[in-house]
Amino acid sequence: MTKQVAIEPLPRGRHGLTREQVVQSQRARIFRAMAETMAEKGYVATSVADVLRAAKVSRETFYEQFDSKADCFMSALEAAVDVVIAAAFDAPPAGGTPLERFDHGLRTYLDAVAARPELARLFLIEVYAAGPAALERRAAVQRRFAEILGDTFGRRTASDRFANEAIVAATSSMVTARLAAGDLDGLRALRRPLVGLARRLHGDT
Repeated sequence: MTKQVAIEPLPRGRHGLTREQVVQSQRARIFRAMAETMAEKGYVATSVADVLRAAKVSRETFYEQFDSKADCFMSALEAAVDVVIAAAFDAPPAGGTPLERFDHGLRTYLDAVAARPELARLFLIEVYAAGPAALERRAAVQRRFAEILGDTFGRRTASDRFANEAIVAATSSMVTARLAAGDLDGLRALRRPLVGLARRLHGDT
């Protein structure tokens, strides 16, 4: 079972926060509540009412910001991409070989997924039940990863692009399987074999 993270409501009465800060707080709680509830119940079984109870916000507040559960999910998906996927795009340490830079990006990505499994489930697991728009967003993220690998290894032939797509697909599939099983140690342990796969496909560049 996914560990629950406390979701605190805004303080009652006067709190000195701007309207923008209030909305940001509400959205953050709604996104976290959606991620945690779906980790327990799945996308289909999660209702707006479930999210409202977990987030401690009103139905009126929810519909001021989102048109539907699907609209909220897409916004939460974008937030999850920003929080978790962006970790792999952090600038690596200066110098090093392309393989070492790949290793750095992979390690930061795996650590980010393991540190925020509820968010990671949104774009790795629940996305399959959320409809075509969500799946296209996931596919776009994977294409972006493949492009990053192309930049990292500096190779642009058709076979190199296929190799990068294969690395991304293998990473996504294996991470998803371990995340679904709650095996976070196994998830982090993917680093060495995936670096080995990149080495076999691109060499010790």
